[in-house]
Amino acid sequence: MEAELMALAATGATAFVQQMAADSWLQARGRIVSFFSRRNGGEQEVIEGELETSRGELTSAMEAGNEQTALDVEAEWRTRLRRTLLANPDAASELRAILHELTDDRNGQQIVNVHNTISGGVQHGPVIQAGNVGSLKFGTLPDQA
Repeated sequence: MEAELMALAATGATAFVQQMAADSWLQARGRIVSFFSRRNGGEQEVIEGELETSRGELTSAMEAGNEQTALDVEAEWRTRLRRTLLANPDAASELRAILHELTDDRNGQQIVNVHNTISGGVQHGPVIQAGNVGSLKFGTLPDQA
C-alpha cells in the first residue's frame, strides 16, 4: 500500500507542477489548497502562499533554464503529498479525483495551452487561436443560382 501511495504522490506532484506553469493554474490551485487544508489543518491562505512561492520559483527556473530548481519544486510537493497520504490513506481517492480533473483528456482530445503573438502593425485578415483546427477555407462562396 505504501508503494502505491508513493507512486500516487509522485504523479500528483508532477501534475501540480505542470499546472503551475499552465493557464489553468488558478482553478487547479483552488483544488490543491482545498485538498491540503482539509488534511493538514493548515490555513488556506498559508497553503496558497506556499503554492504561489513554488510557482514563482518554478517560473523563474523555467525562464533561466534552471532544471534543478524545477525538479526541487516538484520534489517538495511530492514529499508533502507523500506525508499527507501516509497520514491519511483515505485521501488517496480525493487526490485521484483531482488528478483526473487536472488531466482530463476531454473525450480523447489533448488539452493544450495556446499562446499566439501577433505583431508587426495592423493585421488585415482572420486570426484564429485554437488547439486543433479542422479544414478551413477563406474566401467567398461561389454564386449559387
